[in-house]
Order: sequence, then C-alpha cells, then structure tokens
Amino acid sequence: MSLLEVTGVKKIYKTRFGGQSVEALKNVNFTVEKGEYVAIMGESGSGKTTLLNILAALDKPTEGTVILDGMDFAKIKESEAATFRRDNLGFVFQEFNLLDTFSLEDNIYLPLVLAGKDYKEMHERIVPIAKRLGILELLKKYPYEVSGGQKQRAAVARALITNPRILLADEPTGALDSKATDELLGLLSAENRNGQTILMVTHSVRAASHAGRVLFIKDGVVFHQLYRGDATDDRFYQTITDTLTVLQGSDSVQMTAKAV
Repeated sequence: MSLLEVTGVKKIYKTRFGGQSVEALKNVNFTVEKGEYVAIMGESGSGKTTLLNILAALDKPTEGTVILDGMDFAKIKESEAATFRRDNLGFVFQEFNLLDTFSLEDNIYLPLVLAGKDYKEMHERIVPIAKRLGILELLKKYPYEVSGGQKQRAAVARALITNPRILLADEPTGALDSKATDELLGLLSAENRNGQTILMVTHSVRAASHAGRVLFIKDGVVFHQLYRGDATDDRFYQTITDTLTVLQGSDSVQMTAKAV
C-alpha cells in the first residue's frame, strides 16, 4: 500500500454571490510511496494550492478520497484535525511563519509543546536535527537576528521535529536568494535520503529538479508526470524545462515520461 493515495479528488467552490460553481480540481489521481520526493508544478490557478490544502487536511474534497497510511482524511473530525496535522504532517512555508518573539529553539519546539512533550524529550529531538541543518549554534537567536536561509532551516527543523509521515513544502525557496536556495535544497535532499517522504509545491524548476518525480497539474488535473530515473540534478533540470516548454503549448493529454 502506498503511503499517500489520492483518488478521484474533485473540489468545487460556490461563489459568494450568484451561486456559480468553480471547479478547482476535476479528477486528481496519484500515489506517493514512503521515502519518495515528489514535486508538484503548475501555473497560478491550476489547482495546486487547492490540492495542497486538501493534502494538508485544511480543506476537504467535494468528491474522492485522500488516504494517508490507511487514514481517510474524510473521516477526520474538525475537532481532531489540528492534532492529526501535528502528528502526521510537517509544513514548510515560503514566508517561514516563525514567531519573532520566540527564539529559533522555541519556534522549533512549538509543535512538541502543543503535543505536551516534556523538555528532555524535546531537547533530545532538536539536537540531531539542528546539527544536520547547521543551526545548532543559532538556536538561542531570534528570527530577526538571522538570515532568510537560516530562518527557513529553522522552519524545516520545526517541521521535522514531530517525525512527520510526510513533509509538505509550499514554495520553500520562494523567499530565498540563490545561495540559500541551493543550501536548502541540498538539505531537503539529504533528509529524503535519510528516509523522509517529501511533497513539494513549487514554481521553481531548480527546486523541482531535486525531486525524484514531478507531477504537472493543469486545469484541475494531473496531466503529466516526469520521473528522474538516473538523471543528475542538471540533467533533470533540463528535462523539466524542456517538458514545460512542450506542455505549455499542448493539450491536456495525460502522458508519462522518464528521464534517462
């Protein structure tokens, strides 16, 4: 069984006035295996943000199912949704979402504090993660005292400290410069090699080229997917770029390609 199974997902919104329907997702189907690194790409309005919200258990599909490790999202009660997200999902956002009045350490501890963990366990968890991400010496600093790249590393540490089944990243390099972007992508790849499952939504070909598979979403459907195969990051980058060029001028026909 796949770690994540998305089957026949449709999302229809009703406009506030006039009662018109907007179909954000039409029929989304894909799976993610444990330990995979998957990127989702698509133009603005393609439906990828709606899909991410559903995968984050922030919204529910109009039709279809989302199952994470045997758990059906449709059966999660509203009162239990926050706990479910905290226990199963890690989140990394474009704008970091760190609290300026908390040190980096306290920001990273926050989901464990909410889960009622004691300080000894929190400390035991944070040290190896902070070492891997290169922020151990920065933990007592506040977000306004560190760089954008260091803030994002702290955000990644906060996402990882709960040992999530899936790390969901929403444009994680969008607010970073080139050097910080390369460093962060290298760190995410290292976490993936250590077994962390990652699902990333991005506009960035550079970011997507670090994934093992790229899903292209357009007009509410996943209409193409591209596998890395044995390609290097540079080769996969070029393959993604070439694919986007072709797909932007093509009909929404489902295809599968493999980078070799």
